[in-house]
Amino acid sequence: MLDYIFGLFSNDMGIDLGTANTLVYLKGKDIVLREPSVVALDKETRKVLAVGTEAKRMLGRTPESIITVRPLKNGVIADFYVTQEMIKFFIRKVHARSSLLRPRIVISVPSGITEVERRAVQESAEQAGAREVFLIDEAMASAIGAGLPVSEPHASMIVDIGGGATEAAVISLGGMVVSKCIGIAGDEFDEAVQQFLRRKHNLIIGEATAEDIKLRIGSVYPLKEEMTMEVKGRDQATGLPRTVLISSEEVRGALKEPVNLILDMIKDALEETPAELSADLVDRGIVLAGGGALLRGLPDLIRQETELPVQRAEDPLICVAIGTGRYLEVLDEMQKSGRVNLSRIKRSLNKNGT
Repeated sequence: MLDYIFGLFSNDMGIDLGTANTLVYLKGKDIVLREPSVVALDKETRKVLAVGTEAKRMLGRTPESIITVRPLKNGVIADFYVTQEMIKFFIRKVHARSSLLRPRIVISVPSGITEVERRAVQESAEQAGAREVFLIDEAMASAIGAGLPVSEPHASMIVDIGGGATEAAVISLGGMVVSKCIGIAGDEFDEAVQQFLRRKHNLIIGEATAEDIKLRIGSVYPLKEEMTMEVKGRDQATGLPRTVLISSEEVRGALKEPVNLILDMIKDALEETPAELSADLVDRGIVLAGGGALLRGLPDLIRQETELPVQRAEDPLICVAIGTGRYLEVLDEMQKSGRVNLSRIKRSLNKNGT
């Protein structure tokens, strides 16, 4: 009875619980929160000191008594307690910090995770105050959010490159016919840049600097005009601050290995796709989503390697969050039928014009 009463005053939400960033979609309002998936803790007491943007500012800059933690690794929970506290913080922030409101929550999860990992996500949200928790495969949520016609008897292919994992899925009739997941994504791009600078220039840089390099001059396909950037870090030999000049060609070389692993996964998914659906993809092609989709030249490279049309989603950063929100909007109808299953979403999606 209390859950019902709380439900009348709470706003249900969809959460894109990402390795790098967490986005929250509030039912009837659109995306209301977008913050880094980072938590700052007291090293001894494990008390949460900061969450999200405030905690990310502390990365690499904290005294010994404070640690900054990314509680998710490769799209799955690496630290149950910290994840729970982070979700709780975001729920309260969205609900104006009221601890009485208990929303229903839809959370996106990588398709390749185990049942144990799925339960960990569900229990984290329940312990954080959710009234009910539903999980949706990240690739499916991304496809829905990108506006792909997932309910039609034709193939749609989505490749979602997040912070900790990349997913590729071929979808038809409301279900995933083929799905692949690999723990290579934006974080590995940043790490590749860090390793390159350490190896080639004897320069040690932090995560934030590596990400900045990737965003400013990173590419995976030759640019019309190559770029350069001054990078500040610590000299590996002397331990003193130093500045080096690097080029976009160098960064492209550094990114080659992780990007090739993603290309191999996409090709594996295409090879496992039934012939009739493969024929659909010749015209429909591949849609890219997630923050990694913004990497310069990625559509061109995938187009070259697969010989298929490739395009970015209109707003690749929010596709998964929007997809969880669309799922929420039809959840009541699906529950009345007694089955909360994505294969039942197609009727409602068709009504909405997807």
